[in-house]
Amino acid sequence: MSEGFDPLFSVRDKVVVVTGGFGQIGAEFVRELHGRGARVAVTSRREVADPSAELGIADPDGRLLAVAMDITDQQSVDAGFDRVLEAWGVPTVVVNNAGLDTQPSAPPEVSGPFEQFPAEVFREVVDTNLVGTFLVTQAAGRRMRDAGLGGSIVNVGSIYGMVSPVQDIYAYKAEQTGIPFIKPVAYSAAKSGLYNLTRYCATYWGRAGIRVNTLTPSGVRRDTQDATFQANYTARMPIGRMAEANEFNGALVFLASDASTYMTGSNVVVDGGWTAW
Repeated sequence: MSEGFDPLFSVRDKVVVVTGGFGQIGAEFVRELHGRGARVAVTSRREVADPSAELGIADPDGRLLAVAMDITDQQSVDAGFDRVLEAWGVPTVVVNNAGLDTQPSAPPEVSGPFEQFPAEVFREVVDTNLVGTFLVTQAAGRRMRDAGLGGSIVNVGSIYGMVSPVQDIYAYKAEQTGIPFIKPVAYSAAKSGLYNLTRYCATYWGRAGIRVNTLTPSGVRRDTQDATFQANYTARMPIGRMAEANEFNGALVFLASDASTYMTGSNVVVDGGWTAW
């Protein structure tokens, strides 16, 4: 994606942090923002020596920075932000994209029925999806405020944080394998918490010019998904198909740019109509 001509939607020269930026949706966010001229710090738990090669994009002017960061560890989060600050200054766009979900291929010990769902798995998922987002948002907002800068923080939610999972979609697993798959409670509970975290931070930092919004995607097509799952999911989707990973980029650019300067505490839903039922 090359830099657009409309300054309203420009992110050129903005310093951006994208957590989980080597994942399926996160990588598309990074490619889009970088292609529009932003300087993008890409975080991941693992060390990545060459982010441009990992993402398949050219970076001749050094606008990509790989940052090892465990979002569940406050010291790691602070160290990661300090590295971005040393390289480029305080980021004014932060995308909380990193998360932990349970796919239909997951083993039964992490996808069993609510009555037997392990508390330790619940804690792990909440720690990543909610506590991790809290720690990153806290670190980002503090640095923006202390520097006297405004900014935009985008928390990536989920339709399963807005509404309950449709368990019928996954019923075929028991028929095919004899082992039921129950979409777990932990992911829904953790993602639902993001919406009030977003509203809280929006009101708390509103007069400091720090905007906080949520971007809610629906299910994304993956080659690793089995055909029955895709068919069941698509049958429930008003638009008639699952999302492609790059179809949330437009909403992200809107939230990151000056096109949304009067928007905070809101939720941009890009879900193919899932929550319209």
